[in-house]
Amino acid sequence: MPTAQPFRRGQRPPGVTDWHLRTSRFRRLFHDVYVDREAELTPLLLARGALLVAPDATVSHHSAARLWGAVVPDDGFVHLTCPTRRPQVEGIRTHRCGRPKRATRWRGLPVTTPVQTFLDLAAVLSLVDLVVLGDSLVRRKRVTVDLLVEAATAHRGTGGRLARKAARLVRADVDSAMESRLRMLMVLSGLPEPVVNHKIHWPHGEVRFRLDLSYPDDGLVIEYDGWQQVDSQTQWGSDRDRREWLDGNDWRIVVVIAKDLHRTPAATLSRIRAAMRGRGMPVPPVDDEWRRHFPSTSEDLREPA
Repeated sequence: MPTAQPFRRGQRPPGVTDWHLRTSRFRRLFHDVYVDREAELTPLLLARGALLVAPDATVSHHSAARLWGAVVPDDGFVHLTCPTRRPQVEGIRTHRCGRPKRATRWRGLPVTTPVQTFLDLAAVLSLVDLVVLGDSLVRRKRVTVDLLVEAATAHRGTGGRLARKAARLVRADVDSAMESRLRMLMVLSGLPEPVVNHKIHWPHGEVRFRLDLSYPDDGLVIEYDGWQQVDSQTQWGSDRDRREWLDGNDWRIVVVIAKDLHRTPAATLSRIRAAMRGRGMPVPPVDDEWRRHFPSTSEDLREPA
């Protein structure tokens, strides 16, 4: 009978023959590891399959981050940390365990803790991707900002310096990875850090609106708009009401979409800086560190004459 759980050829379900494994009823995940074709290829299922190849390993790095519900770049591999033998299997990337790892069990699988996962990925991710990871771990309530900072401060392994820098930039209440990236573009360019998830309340105290990134004292909102991915009429209506309220209460809104970050970050920074000047805010000189993390199709960040 077909099964939604991965299995090796030698432990196949009763009634499944070699001929069945060669048909479209089954999918080969890794060498000698199969699963029912209809099974959803979730991070959990892929991790279960990889552990059949290396039963003494621990799910780590990118794969652990996905199990924790965090945001991490997709490199196409399942990552395992192995205490002894490191099997060479297509689709699985193994890591040597040079020192004891902080690990736990999640849904029956051995997996590095959220803190250990953050520290491990500090050795392979960029600063911005590591902050995105940290923001998302905090958002999922897997860890706190203070705990990440404490662990990164004590970390002396590979990537320790980057871990410490990224941990100090992680924030709570960040709604999305793109908001994290927008905040990092601003901070790395030398702008003062905006307030994350500022709340505007009704007179009786209930939260009315939340602002992605803002300078409340100056009435300026920097908002990432992912409307292309939102089908909910309710959400669209809420966003419209919020913007109309802000317009009517002398707030200035700068809206940023995906291409503004991925293709034209220099122009995006110019817009934000111009809006800050328009609100009478001091605007510091540009720090070029942002260019290392946000390639731009615009060569210069042009300032008004």
